[in-house]
Amino acid sequence: MLVNADFHLHSCFSAASSKDMVIRNMAPKAKLKGLGLLGTGDALHPGWLDIIEETTSYSGDGIYTFDDMDFILTTEVEGKNRIHHVIIIPDMDIARELSDKLPSNNKGVDGRPKTNYGGVELLELAHDHDCLIGPAHAFTPWTGMYKSFDSIYDCYGKKPDFVELGLSADTDMADTVSELKDFPFLTNSDAHSPWPHRLGREFNQMELEDISYSSIKKAIKHRDIKANYGMVPNLGKYHMTACTKCYKLIDPLVAKDMKMKCDCGGRIKKGVDFRISEIADYDEPKHPSFRPKYVHLMPLAEIIASVYDKGVTTKTVQGLWQKLIDSFKTEIDVLINVDLKDIGHVDSEIASAIESFRNNTLEIVPGGGGQYGKILFKKEVKKPKLVTLDNF
Repeated sequence: MLVNADFHLHSCFSAASSKDMVIRNMAPKAKLKGLGLLGTGDALHPGWLDIIEETTSYSGDGIYTFDDMDFILTTEVEGKNRIHHVIIIPDMDIARELSDKLPSNNKGVDGRPKTNYGGVELLELAHDHDCLIGPAHAFTPWTGMYKSFDSIYDCYGKKPDFVELGLSADTDMADTVSELKDFPFLTNSDAHSPWPHRLGREFNQMELEDISYSSIKKAIKHRDIKANYGMVPNLGKYHMTACTKCYKLIDPLVAKDMKMKCDCGGRIKKGVDFRISEIADYDEPKHPSFRPKYVHLMPLAEIIASVYDKGVTTKTVQGLWQKLIDSFKTEIDVLINVDLKDIGHVDSEIASAIESFRNNTLEIVPGGGGQYGKILFKKEVKKPKLVTLDNF
């Protein structure tokens, strides 16, 4: 069975997360998105585990169900050197045992626990308890594994189970790094709110024997992911090297000359694009035979907002989003499967925008420094100037 799964997200207990990020809200929104399996996030937080147990029914083999939506226990851990790791957990008993064993001072405060364990210790702890583990948003400059290590094996000591690409990278970028040729790639939302422009903004299409932890583990171990769906990496907020204050895009060589300090006084942060170029072994990606397609998309509400130059939460955007969902059932179907002519009967401009995603004919202002990129549906909008050696 083909299942759309989003494993990495956060509960209401995580810093900067919406108070609405609870099971009762996540389940119906995930169904509208078109997801069939959702990570719980924050599964080492004792209070969140209590809420999961109180809210869901246990379907067996690690699956917790509410309102016809299946959940698997997952968590993100901030380890040594502020590196983030994703862990997929077999069941509630193991989650509570891991929570007890992980040395951390904030487990009961923040949904994302901080620990002084490095990748080696975390992998050992996870594998001792039959969990799956891999780096979260592996290339991002603040908390990605590759910000501190040139090799994934230097971080973990041995092979972890997967690599999460993050919003600022895709398969073409990651497959220029030769050591990743044997890893399955996961694409997850890292959502902090339950709304469909956050939940499932990246997801994995997997072939599962059934909805169970055993099947999920088998699919990841056997690299049986059929497709990765995610944002165009240029849209990611850490894709390009840029100032974290004024968001000016800056050539990495110029940034080094500036000692990573912008003339506005802000800090310049190295982009995912440049970081991958530093560790890449190939100029062009070399995809292993098992590597599935990577399909670029963008949340439907954000497409509508960009086309009509409105806020995502405005009545105009939400009304049109709801009209499309009423017509075609799920957002993922609208973005990927529904005939463009049928979408055009609802709104021709939105149909044209979705077509540009499907045909890969987008014009994008890249993101960087913590600011998301923008799609130039309106051609008269001017692109920002990149600071290079020629104009520095």
